Amino acid sequence: MSRGILACLLMLLSVPAVAGTSYEFKAKSAEAGHLRIEGSGDIEAIEPLIRDFQELETTLSVTYVDSLTNDLYGMMQEACARGETVADLVFSSSADHMVKLANDGCAQPHASPQTARAPPFANWHDEVFGFSFEPAVIVYNRNLVPPADVPRSRDQMVDLLRNKAAAYDTRIGTYDIARSGIGYLFGFFDAQQSSAFGRMMEGFGRAHAGLYCCTGELLRDIESGKILIGYNLLGSYAYGRFKAGAPIGIVLPRDYTLVLSRAAFVPAHAANPQAGKKFLDYLLSLRGQQMAAEKSFFFAYGQAAPEGVDAAEPGLQSGIYRPIPLGPALLAVTDRHKKARLLKEWNQSFQAQ
Repeated sequence: MSRGILACLLMLLSVPAVAGTSYEFKAKSAEAGHLRIEGSGDIEAIEPLIRDFQELETTLSVTYVDSLTNDLYGMMQEACARGETVADLVFSSSADHMVKLANDGCAQPHASPQTARAPPFANWHDEVFGFSFEPAVIVYNRNLVPPADVPRSRDQMVDLLRNKAAAYDTRIGTYDIARSGIGYLFGFFDAQQSSAFGRMMEGFGRAHAGLYCCTGELLRDIESGKILIGYNLLGSYAYGRFKAGAPIGIVLPRDYTLVLSRAAFVPAHAANPQAGKKFLDYLLSLRGQQMAAEKSFFFAYGQAAPEGVDAAEPGLQSGIYRPIPLGPALLAVTDRHKKARLLKEWNQSFQAQ
């Protein structure tokens, strides 16, 4: 291979596969600093938090770059290995990625009265913090799915796909766990929580389920009727569409409901770590949590499910929520051998049909 060809190949390999979408928020008064955030979160959910933060920090301008979870993870791995500055705060719905990055020395510690407010399962080594409470839900088109067909547990989903195979063939959707970081995270913990997940994978394969990268695409196709039921969607995004008038219903599974805490940290090589820590403190503060519950993620620690969500009666809620803890258990999620095994089972479920 010639040197010229080799140089071109190296240049191609060094270019990120997908660039994130960038949003700019000017300081409310004379700019005295800049905060750069790299994350994975729809702008509709993140913008209210940034703008409210700027009511407190009026001299900070903010750049927010929204990327897919796997792209964000790869970019942060490379930047950390090279000691490069890319952000003052990073957050992701793929909490396993965040814990792995912190474990590799890519995060700096932060302790404050606000970080002390985080529940134990949402604080790892005072480096990675969970700032949201987002259940994984079942979503359906309430105009097209008969009430008797609405699955309220994984066993009911399996039964529906078996007993009404023709009606739901190609009309089920879920994350493609090979492409979606959050999809893989939910799939990994599903496999640990219940034997029903294996049967559900087989059911998805028989039903020729649509596989998606992102919650937004899933919701769009449920709203349009292209698919009728979606599994393991982020409840925050689903409820946002519900509030906006989308013809969808939302179910918290009765057998158990996985709960994600969107995880954040201040990178070890942040250019403005103090700004990153200020925003992290805001996210964990009572004010930030209230804003998140009202405008961004809609579900919150210690609160009942929002109005309109199909949930168990309050007396039955105990034990249904299963928060995914930030900690060593998430390192297993990124283990190559375990990932390869789960992806093999996943692919076989679809290829066998």
